[in-house]
Amino acid sequence: MTVTRAEYCVIACAEAWRGDGEVLASPMGLIPSVGARLARRTFSPDLLMTDGEALLVDIDGTVEGWLPYRRHLALVTGGRRHVMMGASQIDRYGNQNISCIGDWARPKRQLLGVRGAPVNTLNNPTSYWVPRHSRRVFVEKVDMVCGVGYDHADGAPCHRIPRVVSDLGVFDFATPDHSMRLASVHPGITVAQVREATGFDLVVPDEVPYTREPTERELRLIREVIDPQNTRSREVGD
Repeated sequence: MTVTRAEYCVIACAEAWRGDGEVLASPMGLIPSVGARLARRTFSPDLLMTDGEALLVDIDGTVEGWLPYRRHLALVTGGRRHVMMGASQIDRYGNQNISCIGDWARPKRQLLGVRGAPVNTLNNPTSYWVPRHSRRVFVEKVDMVCGVGYDHADGAPCHRIPRVVSDLGVFDFATPDHSMRLASVHPGITVAQVREATGFDLVVPDEVPYTREPTERELRLIREVIDPQNTRSREVGD
């Protein structure tokens, strides 16, 4: 079966939670949500999913338990939660901006605001999802640090950025200075395309693999169980 770009992105997002064990998965965005539900159904069955407020739910929304707010805060501040957030800007060390474009004192554009990004990034693993990879997003230096990158973390014990997923590929920080590395490209994308769309010099290994193929079972789950309405294609087209 032909695999769409959106489905490769789902697989790449799902892989962010591989091996996490019993942690609270907090996907923000359509494709990360499909990916987290896929991970829960396959290789990470111990993941805890929420309705975003107070309930623990199965991937179909069936209520499995109650999550008191005090317990939620304990998970957030103790490294027992893995968030996948968006990024209006992200730089080579994983600093993320969702607050403003331009000087903070006189911004060209106001965005969401800092929100919970500093707490998320300093207190639990945080990955990122970027549906449209471009030089406007992957920048040399973010205009404002919201999510904390490796060069600002100061040894925070729970700080970790497992991966960044975009519509072009997968990135990590497995380098001596924790600068961003190209870990894989999605099939149909070249390393040259990724470099051209990135506003800083990525660390690029001699051989860059393709993002892994979904299994037949994973494709069936994505298409028939988790996202039968194909909402994923609204975020990433081919």
